[in-house]
Amino acid sequence: MKALSEILPSFPSSLLSSEDPSHNLLNNPEISSQITQLLRKPDSGAGDNSLCRWLYDTFQCAKPDLQLVVLKFLPHIAGVYLSRVPLRKPLAGFEAVLLALYSHETAFRNGQAVTVNIPDLCHSSVYHESKAGAKNNATELNLAVISPGLEPYGTVRSTRRARIVGVALELYYSKIGEMPVDSKIAFCEFCVVWAGEDGEVYRETDEGTDETNKVEEIKEKMKGLDADSEVRNDESSSGSSKGKGETKEGISTGRIPLPWELLQPVLRILGHCLLGPNKNKELYEAACVACRSLYARSLHDINSKAILATGSLLKLVKLNSKPMDKVDHTELTITDVITI
Repeated sequence: MKALSEILPSFPSSLLSSEDPSHNLLNNPEISSQITQLLRKPDSGAGDNSLCRWLYDTFQCAKPDLQLVVLKFLPHIAGVYLSRVPLRKPLAGFEAVLLALYSHETAFRNGQAVTVNIPDLCHSSVYHESKAGAKNNATELNLAVISPGLEPYGTVRSTRRARIVGVALELYYSKIGEMPVDSKIAFCEFCVVWAGEDGEVYRETDEGTDETNKVEEIKEKMKGLDADSEVRNDESSSGSSKGKGETKEGISTGRIPLPWELLQPVLRILGHCLLGPNKNKELYEAACVACRSLYARSLHDINSKAILATGSLLKLVKLNSKPMDKVDHTELTITDVITI
């Protein structure tokens, strides 16, 4: 707490003497706002960044409550980091935190893959007659890999980046029930930024007009995450050519590659935000916007697996928004009339 108080511009004195500092750090809106503002600064993420050092040391202390505090800011860390990667700026501070999360998950899983056993429906079950021999193939199982095995990494390379960030998001998903709503909303907003400009396809339909306006609000809010404003002003004034993915004003859209190893945990988190037990209107709307943007991005990339996954989430959203018949047809009706 004392180390963090020296980093933040203002620190409530009551937190220094708090009996449960981790709970206060996790749920204090003033502290969260200051940390997120520091993470979004143009010079954040460098190797000598004091906030990144604090996040790294705090997670390495191996106290579950304090680790939740670090995980709360993972959407901001991953969001700003991935948006700035194309600029080739030094981001060793962000990478150290992401590697700490990756190493923790690797050690917890012992490097093993996360799998589920699915019965093979090609064979008869034990309750059906079979003409096969003595060996009963009905007990044989198909192994479906949800998350591949993990290898220990000490550095972040371009070929490993999506996997490392994806595993960090898997860790975030495993604790998502304990994450505050503002952290989940920030994650949804970054998903819109990662999807890029492809969500504007909804301008063509009346149904998507409100969603498009929401997308524009999020992108306006996220401006300045990917580059120093002074650098952008210098480039625009000197008339330098714009890089790929930048607008006429020289502001990058934040669109990033979305391989399946990164997109899968993203969709799992969005699924919780849409269908989780604790309903929050603002979170639900932000997750809907994120799903629509990612669906449009999947169509743009002609990614069949991503189209199926994001399209399924959108169908669940539509089903959830319609009034459902609350009659459970599997229950027997209780009546005094005996039917013969």
